[in-house]
Amino acid sequence: MAVDYTVIVVYLAGMLAMGWWGMRRARSKSEFLVAGRRLGPAMYSGTMAAIVLGGASTIGGVGLGYQYGLSGAWMVFTIGLGLLALSVFFSARIARLKVYTVSEMLDLRYGGGRAGVVSGVVMWAYTLMLAVTSTIAYATIFDVLFDMNRTLAIVLGGSIVVAYSTLGGMWSITLTDMVQFVVKTIGVLLLLLPIAVVKAGGFGAMRAELPTSYFDPLGIGGETIFTYVLIYTFGMLIGQDIWQRVFTARGDRTARWGGTVAGTYCLAYALAGAVIGTAAKVLYPKLGSADDAFATIVKDELPVGVRGLVLAAALAAVMSTSSGALIACATVANNDIWSRLRGLTKASSAGRDEDAHDEVRGNRAFILVMGIAVICTAVALNNVVEALTVAYNLLVGGLLVPILGGLVWKRGTVHGALASVAVGGLAVITLMATYGILANEPVYYGLLLSLAAYLIVSVATPATDEAVLAAWRERLAGRAPEPVSEPVPAHQ
Repeated sequence: MAVDYTVIVVYLAGMLAMGWWGMRRARSKSEFLVAGRRLGPAMYSGTMAAIVLGGASTIGGVGLGYQYGLSGAWMVFTIGLGLLALSVFFSARIARLKVYTVSEMLDLRYGGGRAGVVSGVVMWAYTLMLAVTSTIAYATIFDVLFDMNRTLAIVLGGSIVVAYSTLGGMWSITLTDMVQFVVKTIGVLLLLLPIAVVKAGGFGAMRAELPTSYFDPLGIGGETIFTYVLIYTFGMLIGQDIWQRVFTARGDRTARWGGTVAGTYCLAYALAGAVIGTAAKVLYPKLGSADDAFATIVKDELPVGVRGLVLAAALAAVMSTSSGALIACATVANNDIWSRLRGLTKASSAGRDEDAHDEVRGNRAFILVMGIAVICTAVALNNVVEALTVAYNLLVGGLLVPILGGLVWKRGTVHGALASVAVGGLAVITLMATYGILANEPVYYGLLLSLAAYLIVSVATPATDEAVLAAWRERLAGRAPEPVSEPVPAHQ
């Protein structure tokens, strides 16, 4: 195991080194939060794929393959479909807005700050829980590696992510995500996938050993697939963690084509995870938990050195999602909640960095504070699945309609948006209390009620002021003034 330990330690040290290097580039608010909005296609594609394919997609995707066979790919597959839809239909418009958060987009579209404040609170809760659930996954990986205590594993893994994210913001996260993308590609697609299939005796032996349902593309069930589409495909369209990556694109073409490449990569990753899980079912038919499949096949079947690289790939998957969710959480907390409480929304909406030193320092402090909160919550939390389900249900049930409605329907109003968030959010909460947190009904009915409230109230209230819509159209067309971002003095 010494070689495996060395691989992991070198990888973790490299992440911290890139955080330090990224700090030298993050000298303005734009550089710190959205990497200066100048990522090219290759780097944009790699980092976008890295953030959406986290621990749930890697460890959880293999677990679903172990439980359901090839149809276990549907969860990650719907993530890829969501990223493709975002890239093809919305990414160019989103990138041209030149904002930092989803809530700022709502303020621009509907006028005023009421919709932005409410959406900011919901988005903050979502990104916080996404970061928490990603951080908890360190316990699984470090347990396999070092037989480490759960709390210590979470603190160790979480602290590394908080450190490099705090140092360089989006530049550090971008650099580490590119490395993590390469490590995941090599570790999961090029090493673990073929080794797992060979160890299981090939596809012929897998078919002979397992029930035919394991090779039915719809074996997981139509209702489950539909729920995945509602939660993950639609969640990809509106999540702050995803939008913040779109904001890093150099231009329209980068956002559209780079995102399309990343989405296609997700589809391949989905199938790979399901196949690995299916092979694990042949090798270990009686595991206590399907989520143990990834750790078990890595620990027992891979040779020394390769095992370390594949575990580094699992760490990469967790860290990329965790860091992306952390910076999104901190950005929303600072720009959409704290700044509004302090009455600083005007400067934020205009996109000006009047005091670049304070902007970078303030955002860095928020990442550190939110990071500590994430680690503490992860240590205390037990039911990860329920916590993440609550977050996604509130996100989709409360925010999907006003966000997409604002992008595609000019008659939508601020009153309709507020009604949609309130009705959808309350419906989701009430239905989760009635049917149970893991039930499908809350997101189904919550989304329908949110849509109905948006349409009815928007039609029944005065249309959005034409001056607001004119400014919105200018932003969508990319004709608004570029945000000014003064660099921090080099001696900082």
